[in-house]
Amino acid sequence: MSASKVPALDQGLRLLRLLASSRGPLPAGSLATSLGLARSTTYQLLRVMIEHGYVVHLVEARRYGLGPTAFELSGGFTRQQPLSLIGKPILADLVDRIGESGHLAVSHGSDVLYIAEERARRRTPLVTGVGVRLPAHLTATGRAILAAMPRAQVDALFPGATAFVDRTGLGPQNRRELRRLLADTAERGYAVEDGEVTAGLRSVAVPITDHNGWPVAGLGLTFAAEESRDAELVAELMAGAERLSRSLHGRGSAVRAAIGG
Repeated sequence: MSASKVPALDQGLRLLRLLASSRGPLPAGSLATSLGLARSTTYQLLRVMIEHGYVVHLVEARRYGLGPTAFELSGGFTRQQPLSLIGKPILADLVDRIGESGHLAVSHGSDVLYIAEERARRRTPLVTGVGVRLPAHLTATGRAILAAMPRAQVDALFPGATAFVDRTGLGPQNRRELRRLLADTAERGYAVEDGEVTAGLRSVAVPITDHNGWPVAGLGLTFAAEESRDAELVAELMAGAERLSRSLHGRGSAVRAAIGG
């Protein structure tokens, strides 16, 4: 069946593709112009997509961005495509050499979803695991991903106070605290989590980005909080992310030298 026989579906899918390929949320007028649609039609499409969670409306910014349901679709695709398959041996090699547990996670709305994990021997058990979801703002892999996103998209994923759950009483409780944390992450060049998921454990992580610079995953390592290994482990993570990026894209590095770069 041709697209002309289901115009609303064709228009809706083109709108989602445009939002997905953009660096951040867009005004309705820009969407209408880019797609060659009437504004009334664009608003109708947006209303339906908002109802189903594919799009969120940033009222103050007067822009529209991808919603949690769209990220769930992205996560589903990621679980079925080579990222997890290619990532597993790279992660296993990293963990064998470092002796700390490692994980690969993708964005899943305001959470991260773990798609690959390797446990180091004789290390504290982790709450993470393949298929487990955790709040992105509390995890190192989630923060690595969020810090590489445009601020407006992060705001879309965390629209209010109810989005800021906690596990140990630590971590950002509102947008202002999250923005400051992500700014520090960008300046540092890697993400850190210290006791926000499990008391006594610390994690560091770096993002893996696609050819457009959009973060597709976070690669992290978890270790005892009292150990000072950040610099050593981040260097190893960057090298592992570089290998993963090359395997995925067959091209130069898609990993940013600095998360905010």
